[in-house]
Amino acid sequence: MTTTPAERSIAPRLTRHSRPGLSRVRRFRTVGTVAVVGLGLIVSGCSAPVADVEAAPEATDPVCAEAMVSLPDAVSGFDRRETDSQATAAWGEPSAVILRCGVPVPGPTTEHCVTANGIDWVTRDDGEFWTLTTYGRSPAVEVLFDDTRAASSSVMVDLSSAVGRIPATGGCTTSAPTQAPIPGTDAPSS
Repeated sequence: MTTTPAERSIAPRLTRHSRPGLSRVRRFRTVGTVAVVGLGLIVSGCSAPVADVEAAPEATDPVCAEAMVSLPDAVSGFDRRETDSQATAAWGEPSAVILRCGVPVPGPTTEHCVTANGIDWVTRDDGEFWTLTTYGRSPAVEVLFDDTRAASSSVMVDLSSAVGRIPATGGCTTSAPTQAPIPGTDAPSS
């Protein structure tokens, strides 16, 4: 998945209409309205650009919608910003944390799996970014983040309430050494 921030700017076109015979009060109201509208355009122009995030294959799953409406306004101290795809979210400018709901559900894996606030995550360090993918939940949620800007523990804890809206059907297991004797031997396995 490639994620790059994309800026969308809409240049407002203002037209000036002049009508002969406008009263002084009406002219004042018109100038005041144009000034207020212009101020609104300037203020809205200061918001963060929309993040370009590729939607996951199952982004239209209704369960994703339940999780998306519960996402926090901030993750790991970064404010949420708009994205251009369904079931996606981004925090930070440039994006420090990116979320996609509806990615393929991971099957059995030997990758590192951790539990944070009741949510199981498969963790991968891809060199440039860390990837967290929910384990034992369908649809799965994938989170990419820059570990130089956001701590994995903070990301997992901040997203746990929203991700928890997706019902768990399984979870991480640990493979501790067997302490019981293996049939046909006299010694416990290690």
